[in-house]
Amino acid sequence: MRDIKFRAWDRFAKEMVFAKTIDFGTNGAECIVDSDEIIGEVESEWDLEQFTGLYDKNGKEIYEGDIVKVYGFSKVTVGKVVYENYYFTLDGFCDTGTDRPEMAFSEGEFKVNSEGEPEVNYEVVGNIHENKELLDD
Repeated sequence: MRDIKFRAWDRFAKEMVFAKTIDFGTNGAECIVDSDEIIGEVESEWDLEQFTGLYDKNGKEIYEGDIVKVYGFSKVTVGKVVYENYYFTLDGFCDTGTDRPEMAFSEGEFKVNSEGEPEVNYEVVGNIHENKELLDD
C-alpha cells in the first residue's frame, strides 16, 4: 500500500507547502493546516495535489501537478501529472486516438529490467505553478 500524502500550492505566498492536516466536509477537502501550523482554505487559497505513490528516477516523489519527462519511448515526452477516473496519468500524453494514457503513468506499474528490478523512466522537472513554460516545448 502506498503512502497517502498531499501538498498544496499557496496562491498568495507563491510556494509549495506540505499538508499536515486536511479537514473534509460534505464537498471534499475544505481546509488545510501545513507543517508551520498555517491554515488555508482549499478552494480560495491553496491548490491541493496528491502524491501518486511513485518516485522518479532520482528518488523524488511524484505529485499531481508535477511536470514529468518520460523516457523510453520513440521520443522524450513531457507532461503534467493529473488524476483521471481511477489512475494517475500525464495530461496530453496521447498523440493519436488509439493511445492508452493509463499505460503511460499508473500506480506502481513500471517496466522491469532483466534483473527483475523496476526500470524507472520518469523524471520530475518542475510543476505547473512554477514552471508552466516547460509544457510549451
